[in-house]
Amino acid sequence: MPEPRHDTNLGITGVDHFEYVASDLAAARELLVGRMGFAETGRASAEAAAASGEDAVLLAVGHVQVVVVAPREGWSRAARWLRRHPEGVAVMAYRVRDAAAARATLAGRAATFVDETQVGASGAQKWFDIATPLGDVRFRFIEHPVGTLPPGLEPLPEGEAANPFGFQVVDHVTSNMLTLEPHVTWLRDVMGFEEYWRVTFHTSDVHGGSGGSGLASIVMWDRESGVKLANNEPYPPNFEASQIYAFVDANHGPGIQHIALHVPDIVTAVEGLRARGVDFLPTPGSYYDMLPARLADRRVTNFRDDIGELRRLGILVDGEDDRYLLQIFTVEAQALLGREAGGPFFWEVIRRRGARGFGEGNFRALFEAIEREQQRRVGEGGAA
Repeated sequence: MPEPRHDTNLGITGVDHFEYVASDLAAARELLVGRMGFAETGRASAEAAAASGEDAVLLAVGHVQVVVVAPREGWSRAARWLRRHPEGVAVMAYRVRDAAAARATLAGRAATFVDETQVGASGAQKWFDIATPLGDVRFRFIEHPVGTLPPGLEPLPEGEAANPFGFQVVDHVTSNMLTLEPHVTWLRDVMGFEEYWRVTFHTSDVHGGSGGSGLASIVMWDRESGVKLANNEPYPPNFEASQIYAFVDANHGPGIQHIALHVPDIVTAVEGLRARGVDFLPTPGSYYDMLPARLADRRVTNFRDDIGELRRLGILVDGEDDRYLLQIFTVEAQALLGREAGGPFFWEVIRRRGARGFGEGNFRALFEAIEREQQRRVGEGGAA
């Protein structure tokens, strides 16, 4: 096996699109278009649908594109995915300057290629997929002119996203797995990513006693493009009590847990999303009672948001040294869609005010919010 090369990057310029497998295309469209403000800007051509055995629509907002695919035929990849997993992200596609150069670099790092490089009808679009340690999730590398739709899709004339909530870009993508090191090593040696940040914590650190659960997290990034991938594993003690373990169990393997979307005005965005029926993880009032002291302890002296508004909407805060961010997490897709097949994937809405990284409070807030929600569901099930 050739030695990994780190002297050449892959020429990634950003996230191009995600491929999301759904069992019910109409329900996925209703959530993303009807409630989250995406617009349907493309659809699979008749030839592509017949060749893949899948229906597909392109839903876009800001610089974010999601290709939602649903099986038409039992032999399709979407059908195979749904036999093994609930709905979720099956492909993360990166834009690259030169697909041939990216492929050559990946070959030199012993990447596992899923297919040969595909070329679009005009010759200007080239793409290929590789396998990843995230089970059935693939990474795609695509070279194409700005404004070109993902492969196999035709533009719709009614096309432009209304984007009522101001979604701008993908801030980061988070994946969960039972063991972190193989994936992080792969991101380093095959993708050429570098470590950006790491944290390990357990909720017993906060609450005391021997209960609770924890995680270890390492954020990896592509320095040139700024693409950031957060990666989590359960942390002992109580390994199987961790919400990371619960995700992997519900997903029937490792996978992409959530996608974070950046907005310029999180209060207006969350208020509008709630009005359209998007539910978010609840936050106890005590969180906001303690927030001024927490911000002072973390040396955030320039906080200018209304804590009363954040409390009303359930928006969380994290930061240090006069840089902070505001964020909130939707409930899992199975709750948003009202059916178990929706699975454990969810969305994050984030607004950065100078904070560029991943403070520990960021991860604690997410972890503890999900843990509370899981405990609530277990309690309701037991009561029933």
